Amino acid sequence: MATSVVVVGEEVMRNKQVIFKDYVSGFLKESDMQVINGTLKLRLPEGSNGILVKNLYLSCDPYMRNRMARVEGPNVFTSFTPSSPLTGYGVAKVLDSGHPNFKKGDLIWGITGWEEYSVITELEGLFKIQHTDVPLSYYTGILGMPGLSAYVGFYEVCSPKKGEYVFISAASGAVGQLVGQFAKLMGCYVVGSAGSKEKVDLLKSKFGFDDAFNYKEETDLDAALKRYFPEGIDIYFENVGGKMLDAVLLNMKDHGRISVSGLVSQYNLDQPEGVQNLMCLIYKRIHMQGNLVLDYYDVYPKFLDVMLPYIREGKIMYVEDIAEGLESGPAALVGLYSGRNVGKQVVLIALE
Repeated sequence: MATSVVVVGEEVMRNKQVIFKDYVSGFLKESDMQVINGTLKLRLPEGSNGILVKNLYLSCDPYMRNRMARVEGPNVFTSFTPSSPLTGYGVAKVLDSGHPNFKKGDLIWGITGWEEYSVITELEGLFKIQHTDVPLSYYTGILGMPGLSAYVGFYEVCSPKKGEYVFISAASGAVGQLVGQFAKLMGCYVVGSAGSKEKVDLLKSKFGFDDAFNYKEETDLDAALKRYFPEGIDIYFENVGGKMLDAVLLNMKDHGRISVSGLVSQYNLDQPEGVQNLMCLIYKRIHMQGNLVLDYYDVYPKFLDVMLPYIREGKIMYVEDIAEGLESGPAALVGLYSGRNVGKQVVLIALE
């Protein structure tokens, strides 16, 4: 939980915040959020075991739209609280700590508030940043939740083998661009879909995909996939859902694997689309599994051991789309759902 209220201290600071106004129906709009100026005192209350942080970078992630609806029943995510700051993954610097595991000056990534300063009291899932020879913004993406999602979703869920045929939807996004490069490093044949010519060119020229296509230009997704995968798909990394998933199911090979990381086409729909071709799961003996990063935090040290050398040696490339200033956050988040961003969408709040 992240909040802006600090009750003890001498220095009072302005605390700009992005407020979630109320539960959202239909497509998210900038007007569903409001940027306000609050204040706080820069010292923790006596006896607190939380940490006070200065937020540096915030991550715009598609799943956040789900938390803007009223969540009923058991769910891994809870709804955002109306009239309170949004929360999400970010990078921050510790200004004050009442917890023995964190000290002033530490850099951390994990769940924080969409505001300039936050008090974080739920510390499970916060990671100390030990390696600062890479951009700190990377801990919102390639070295944070999206990177870990790509890593476990591809290697742990899909069990790839050299020479297999891999398809990735939303392939230029925070997760997709990494999965494609992992697959190429494994010696797989990789095709991605994206929503613009610029993104298609990026997939082929910068990330090394064997081929890519603009799904918006395809009137028949089944035919498009048959064109790119005449022998079928071994691995599908799912970020989109809806009509794309239906078409992929028809084109999977026997014993294919599908890692479901996201369903971005469905997040703004009050009534999600149905999937028509689920019978393919039976006839083709397809393994299809949801990929939730919360289940894999214990893998993070191993993940860093793999990813940091890849980054330092230039074996993995990463593209970010950085919006500057907290006031740009609402537009940056809304833009995810129309594909306005190119690469991982990040909001820069402050430099260290």
